[in-house]
Amino acid sequence: MDYIGSIFRPPSEAHSLLLQVTVGCSYNRCAFCGMYRDKRFRAKPWERIEADLHEARSLGPLASRVFLCDGDALILSTARLLQILEGIRVHLPWVERVGVYGDTRSIATKSVTELQRLREAGLGIVYHGMESGDDEVLQLIDKGATRAECIAMASTMKQAGLVHSVIVMLGIGGMRLSEQHAHNTAAALTAMDPPFVAALTTTVLPGTPLHTLAQEGRFALPDRFGFLEELRILLAESRFSACRFSSNHASNYLPLRGDLPREQGRLLGMLDQVLGRRDAGMLRPEFLRGL
Repeated sequence: MDYIGSIFRPPSEAHSLLLQVTVGCSYNRCAFCGMYRDKRFRAKPWERIEADLHEARSLGPLASRVFLCDGDALILSTARLLQILEGIRVHLPWVERVGVYGDTRSIATKSVTELQRLREAGLGIVYHGMESGDDEVLQLIDKGATRAECIAMASTMKQAGLVHSVIVMLGIGGMRLSEQHAHNTAAALTAMDPPFVAALTTTVLPGTPLHTLAQEGRFALPDRFGFLEELRILLAESRFSACRFSSNHASNYLPLRGDLPREQGRLLGMLDQVLGRRDAGMLRPEFLRGL
């Protein structure tokens, strides 16, 4: 398989075939993100993608899912994405689901009809990095989208019948905007009502604009329990019809997973126990955390 640079995928795609169809991120301006800063965005030629599909076919049915890399492969034209999905169907007929990262901008480039066509061709899930439901935070991190736009994109996904997994970031507003970020993100998630939500914990990475802000004294992360206080607000205030909520990403200090609203009480009870004791020994140690 032809992989250029570091490859990233959601935790739930750990056993998926990773098919790199773009290199880098077409936006690549989010203040916190260092994943693609060493790459110039470009779409891979179909011939290279098809060669990877031939190689994957020669290995047999090792994975029932495919994840399209890099950062926002959904930005590709509908025609190219349909070509890729058809190639997966032809060469890897055992694949049951295809997933992709898609931010608010890239989702907005597609009409409901186009997204429906992609779903019918095999696209099963879009991982949407909202990060925050607070406009001040979104502006701080140069996300390139507003709260209202994020909520609108959730409606577009529902109309298209696509599974929507929303990513939010604990601590992304820093200490100054911590509570505001948590309350407004919970309200935005309630308005979006997605079937999946994943909470990650912010890490300030050297070489990013957020790191520069931190060095200048204009941004400071909450402490370990401050992250968990934000998580508690999210869990307590978000209202979902049926949502699988997780904080099991390697960045998180306290891995949680449960179905909301059914398991809301259980998850809040676990959080309250940890927050009440303030025992760092109950948290994931630093050496086990990662991106």
